[in-house]
Amino acid sequence: MPYEERDGRGKDRPVLILGRADATRSYAVRLTSKPHDGDRQYLSLGTGEWDPQRRPSWVDVEQVYLVHDAGMRREAAALDRARFDTVAAALHARYGWSRG
Repeated sequence: MPYEERDGRGKDRPVLILGRADATRSYAVRLTSKPHDGDRQYLSLGTGEWDPQRRPSWVDVEQVYLVHDAGMRREAAALDRARFDTVAAALHARYGWSRG
């Protein structure tokens, strides 16, 4: 999804889509390649096809975003089921959401 760096440069923020909110919006959490070992706010995903450089990635489980489909520019890769289930379990533990 598009975002702006603090210096005004525009970039695409990688996100993990969690599911549909309605016909035009989805819930998402942001991904980062900045290391966050030991930070409870972040869950390690390891490496994957979503990062062309194959850097380790973390997902920020502290903030959930509601993103408009029109604001998403591209799909990079699908997360495998085991890792998606790990993210879902972390969000369930944090917010009490159902996993179904």
